[in-house]
Amino acid sequence: MTAALAAAWAGLVLVAARRWGPSPARPRARALNPGEAPPAEPPGRRLSRAVGGLALRLARRPADPAAAARLGRAVLVAAAVTTVAGPLGPALGAVVWAWPALGARRRRRREHGALLRHLPEVADLLVLAVGAGLTVPLAVAALARRAPGPLAGAFGHAHEQAALGRRLADALDDIPARLGDDVRPLVAALVASDRYGAPLLDGLVRLSCELRADRRRRAEEAARRVPVKMLFPLVFCTLPAFALLTVAPLLAGAFRSLRL
Repeated sequence: MTAALAAAWAGLVLVAARRWGPSPARPRARALNPGEAPPAEPPGRRLSRAVGGLALRLARRPADPAAAARLGRAVLVAAAVTTVAGPLGPALGAVVWAWPALGARRRRRREHGALLRHLPEVADLLVLAVGAGLTVPLAVAALARRAPGPLAGAFGHAHEQAALGRRLADALDDIPARLGDDVRPLVAALVASDRYGAPLLDGLVRLSCELRADRRRRAEEAARRVPVKMLFPLVFCTLPAFALLTVAPLLAGAFRSLRL
């Protein structure tokens, strides 16, 4: 009975999505050659976007192609699994709905960790460049070629904007908006030197020491969290295996002797 109701509901959703679902968005911004047809969208993506668009419309939520596709995938997976596994369908649909957000969160966390890890090296590179006599534009150009991590792209973009005629200080002001407030002290020192002629080398040396001390504190905090994280595999993996290898044979031998 449950499978029949789930199949009927899935069919109703598919028919309604085909009838009232929004049409797939066509790429209008891309310049096509004469006679070239727009790229065809996979049927599964079209179906999920139509189902998600219908659900958003029924919920009176604003139309969003990404959210519609994500919701449509969750609804279709929940409907398909419900016909086979019953109550497991909504749970799996919730997992499908939450998985992209969790992946994006992990990606942002990795990028932020890479930024914090490479920031002291970037400050040291700036100290070397300024100490060698380079001006702020030349130091930024050298940093765009040599900096590790995501900072190379940010400083490279600022250097390209300055080469196109924009003031370098204004281009550098956009970096904290792209990478976060962790790079703001470093960018503020460069902007103050380029815009107002403030002394740069002493401030960079002090900032480099502070960044290295901050990275050392984060490493110590991560090291202190390791024993707590090791409790989970110790309790759920090591201790049961130890019990099976040591306690279980003793108990089996004791039961065997009692039977005899």
